[in-house]
Amino acid sequence: MKRKIAAAAAIAATLLGAAACGSNSDEDAPTTSASGKVDGTGKTLKVWLMVDAQTAWKGVVDDASKRFTAATGAQVNVEYQQWANHLTKLDATLAGTDVPDVVELGNTEFPKYVFSGAFGAVNPADYENSGSWLQGLKGACDFEGKTYCVPYYAGARVLIYRTDLLKKVGAEAPKTYDEFLATAEKVQASEKANSKFGAFYMPGQYWYAAMSWVKSTGGDIAKQDGDKWVGQLSQPQSIEGLQRWVDVVKKYSKADPTKNENDQANTFAQGTAAMFYGNAWEQGSAEETKKDPNNPDSPLVPTKVKGKLAAAPMPEIPSFLGGSNLGITEKSQQKELAAQWIKAFTDSTSMAGLVKANALPNATALLDKAAADNPKIAPSALAAKNSWFPPNAEKWADVEKGAVLQTMLTDILTGKKSVADGAKWADDQINTTLNES
Repeated sequence: MKRKIAAAAAIAATLLGAAACGSNSDEDAPTTSASGKVDGTGKTLKVWLMVDAQTAWKGVVDDASKRFTAATGAQVNVEYQQWANHLTKLDATLAGTDVPDVVELGNTEFPKYVFSGAFGAVNPADYENSGSWLQGLKGACDFEGKTYCVPYYAGARVLIYRTDLLKKVGAEAPKTYDEFLATAEKVQASEKANSKFGAFYMPGQYWYAAMSWVKSTGGDIAKQDGDKWVGQLSQPQSIEGLQRWVDVVKKYSKADPTKNENDQANTFAQGTAAMFYGNAWEQGSAEETKKDPNNPDSPLVPTKVKGKLAAAPMPEIPSFLGGSNLGITEKSQQKELAAQWIKAFTDSTSMAGLVKANALPNATALLDKAAADNPKIAPSALAAKNSWFPPNAEKWADVEKGAVLQTMLTDILTGKKSVADGAKWADDQINTTLNES
């Protein structure tokens, strides 16, 4: 497999008609060092960060930049970007010559740009805590033996539950998967008079969750075999995990099998479930006061779960992480300075600042301390210890765009296909999509 070295021109080709100038094997890609001293006197580094950094931990950004300037003499110009248009803006900017030196992207956004050659390789050994970088972030950075971005921060999925309903049946946050099932069984029985109630709310197209169950039994979505990708969902370990997920959804969830998880916090807030699996921030979203959705002029009222929720790691289930990474643009003329700034912004000092701001640090080695220092993020910090990332394939975005996994899950839950037939169908679709030339 080859990695295009035309950098941003390859990404912007469809916009500007540009074409890649050539390609080299990934082994030939130069690696930017973040070790040693760099004289940046008179220079200014351009950094693109998402607006979250400005609103939630600007002090961490400013501190890292201050330490960077003291060490290198270079100044830092941080430009904060909006999620709504950052990729469109990045594509257009990378097509030119005046590019940012450092760019933040969401972990699932990085692979496209790594494959297209937009970011230069870095040496993980130069960065603090790189030996235990979260796999759910690091997975987006790796390509053919080299690393093209640096993990920044994360957020993990957790089990969010009704404390009142668990207390009613004498249960606490489950510590094992069997305890989780037993708790679901008890709560479901206690609320059997309510036909709309399901102990565990799980939308049928929530593929991040379903694949977490697959990962829990040692299964996988796809693996690379030489130059080809091979779907793994019909393998025995994957079938086992998929069947476990199907069993719990069919028995304890009243969620729509054709819906995804995008609105699950609001649905859960209606009080017809005891537990759901979501991003840690969804606990707060479910508890927020809301207006009547059918009456925009209605007053704000507490949801039915206000003050009744808590979170815990989902036992024995690996978490798909949300989060961001940092990359050095291939067209940057200040790569070594960029590496030095990322080094400061991702060291233990900066990670401690992120923890105070309720974000997860970038490495498993830091998670126990994060949980102890900030109880608010303790459940997600513990959950993040075991994380995963989708297949790091050039065409993976096309699998997501084609809703292959979502279709498979709905077909299985609605009885259109058996678990085995659905998994085989998904493997066929994945093989075709990932191996398209």
